[in-house]
Amino acid sequence: MIDLRSDTVTRPTPQMRAAMASADVGDDVYGEDPTVLALQERVADMFGFEAALLTVTGSLANLLAVRSVVPTGAEVLCESSAHIARAELGAHATIFGITSRTWTDPHGRIDIGQIEALVAPDLGPYLVATAAVSIENTHNFGGGTVQAIGDLQRLRALADGCGIAVHLDGARIWNAQVATGQPWRDLAAGSDVMAVCLSKGLGAPVGSLVLGSAAMIAEARIWRKRLGAGWRQAGVIAAAGWYALDHHVERLADDHANARLLAEACGAAPEAVDTNIVALSVPDAPAVVRRAREDGVLVGVVGTRTVRLVTHLDVSATDARRAAEVLARIV
Repeated sequence: MIDLRSDTVTRPTPQMRAAMASADVGDDVYGEDPTVLALQERVADMFGFEAALLTVTGSLANLLAVRSVVPTGAEVLCESSAHIARAELGAHATIFGITSRTWTDPHGRIDIGQIEALVAPDLGPYLVATAAVSIENTHNFGGGTVQAIGDLQRLRALADGCGIAVHLDGARIWNAQVATGQPWRDLAAGSDVMAVCLSKGLGAPVGSLVLGSAAMIAEARIWRKRLGAGWRQAGVIAAAGWYALDHHVERLADDHANARLLAEACGAAPEAVDTNIVALSVPDAPAVVRRAREDGVLVGVVGTRTVRLVTHLDVSATDARRAAEVLARIV
């Protein structure tokens, strides 16, 4: 089977497994795991933040990051198909009492006009206060869209003028950097707090990080433990992330090329594919999924009329060409 459901399905390479097996470890709840500490420092420095915290999932990283800038009873603004609104099972509201309102863009892009119309940092005691705006780069359900640097800068100016924060869900920020060539720090410069994921495009088996100020991360560490997500000898996980940063970033360009090949085969404009995700509009998404599976290709349903294809480390150029032939017949 060629699995295009997500870039989370990748398996660690033999070299990554070897790095995990030989990792120097300690107790991370005590802050004593040397491999975890080194990874946190490395990633924080990459993006220009004071500190970072390794977490087990991207959802937890986002949960801790948003909580650090949005108090209970306040709201975060985000695009309507954002991961924090659609794919984290209402955790922000359920656990931390944070509400949300949304703007809509078909590709998940920042829309300054819509955001300006929504922002309400202080309208008195009867209306919820906006505390932050959350953006996703790349935007998953928007089709792997890369946010424009100019839009990021305009959003930062808007947030500063309103006295609110910016949260960046950078689960696939690695793809955005490879697609644009922008420096890491430029991609993160407009955000107060950020989350990045190691287990998607980079191919690690597990792990994400929260990035922010030293004070934010100190409090996030407490909340991570409070939520039952403290871990002990996590260096075996951090080692996979370290290996991925050394060996799996530049190769993301191959995933982007394979995604464009798939888009073209399915009648979509390849130039509209920014990174490794292709969102296809079809009359009956579940039917497409069933027929593709019968021909040895797994694709994902993200809406009744939307199929998602995601290229990754375990999909070769040969696999992509074969999948393209299958999907072209169906779509």
